[in-house]
Amino acid sequence: MVSAVCLQNVHKVYDGALVVNDLSLSIESGQVFGLLGPNGAGKSTTIRMLTTLTQPSQGNIVVAGYDVNRQKLEVRRQIGVVLQQVSVDGDLTVWENMEFHGRMHHLSAVQRHQAIDTWLEYVELTDRRDDKVKTLSGGMKRRLQIARALLHNPQILFLDEPTVGLDPQTRRRLWEIIQRLNQQGMTMLLTTHYMEEVEYLCHRIGILDQGKLIEMGSLDQLRQRHGEGIVMSQRGDRWDYQFFPTLADANHYLEAQPDKTGMMVRPSNLEDIFVELTGRNLD
Repeated sequence: MVSAVCLQNVHKVYDGALVVNDLSLSIESGQVFGLLGPNGAGKSTTIRMLTTLTQPSQGNIVVAGYDVNRQKLEVRRQIGVVLQQVSVDGDLTVWENMEFHGRMHHLSAVQRHQAIDTWLEYVELTDRRDDKVKTLSGGMKRRLQIARALLHNPQILFLDEPTVGLDPQTRRRLWEIIQRLNQQGMTMLLTTHYMEEVEYLCHRIGILDQGKLIEMGSLDQLRQRHGEGIVMSQRGDRWDYQFFPTLADANHYLEAQPDKTGMMVRPSNLEDIFVELTGRNLD
């Protein structure tokens, strides 16, 4: 099977600093891939390279079968991009934002108007089509960005922290939209600071730190490698975490302790593994 996205030995240097360091990974068609890392790990730079906004200093990147250096226009026709920053025009209406984007992609009037109706209905904004974007809530603006990114029927959707700053209820609503798109076959790459978002949406996960890919796999694979059980021990005002291969192993260890004060056992999660690998919380 041909990968939807493939990076091979990719480097990116800014002002003499190595921001992305020998990055190789692939995303299969139909997958949701979560790219995690502390601030400054190289996530946004990787997204910029994948979406043709900046060139790699070294290495090869193929998106939807096209080389990002030599076939930029073909890549752009195959991708949709939802950035963290709100990038819709607040002084235009919802419909006008969609119409402008459709014209930029050279869609015919019939194609544009059918697609606008379809995607505004999909993200539940049909009743706001004539309202100026500046009157919308943050969640509505993000849903509009998703609808706009899908207007030209891309194969691959790049989501750079799509739910940042949104309340939990709105975030969950966007998760449902993203999940429905994936169930229809959409391939996605997602960056986020919300661990539960990755656990809920992503089939595979890559962890970047200081520009290098330090771990990759499904959540189950990561837990199997690093430990499925954790013993937490309170030490003053902080907690120490000790990984065990299974939850049963963690329970056996706890039972063997003469003094169990301030100790507890629980299953490991993605945040535990992330902190163990990077030594830092995601935010």
